[in-house]
Amino acid sequence: MVQLPLGGGCQCGGLRYEIRQPPLMVYNCHCTNCQKIGGGAFSTPVTVFEVGFAFTKGEPQTFEWTSDAGNRRFGWYCRDCGIRIAHGQIPSNGVLSVRAGTLDDTSWVEPVGDIWLRSAQPWVPPSADRLRAEQGPPDYTPYIERFLAQGRFGG
Repeated sequence: MVQLPLGGGCQCGGLRYEIRQPPLMVYNCHCTNCQKIGGGAFSTPVTVFEVGFAFTKGEPQTFEWTSDAGNRRFGWYCRDCGIRIAHGQIPSNGVLSVRAGTLDDTSWVEPVGDIWLRSAQPWVPPSADRLRAEQGPPDYTPYIERFLAQGRFGG
């Protein structure tokens, strides 16, 4: 079992955070925003409740943009090294998407699905074993259920 809190931070150590509640899900996002932010084919968000996330060192810089779905979004990043830590929605929907690669321990991270496949790079075929959505799914319940079935956080 994975123990809470989960710690993480940026590359230079200027920002540190804790996740104090079990994540809701982990998936891969292939939207063009995630491709640009990370400079790669997709991102792997760990979705958490906003109330269960806290910075323990440093103050993040905030950047705002409009997502591929047309929603207003914000991202927190380190003003020194530029590493993006998490994203959220404006106005808040109560959840954050934490970039899995910023966690201290990523050994438990296993995406349950892929979203925004309509903008996926053709050289990165998604696994047939994961849930799939051409855009953002209208209901994330199957993603949450599959993540809970992994049993990494108990209960």
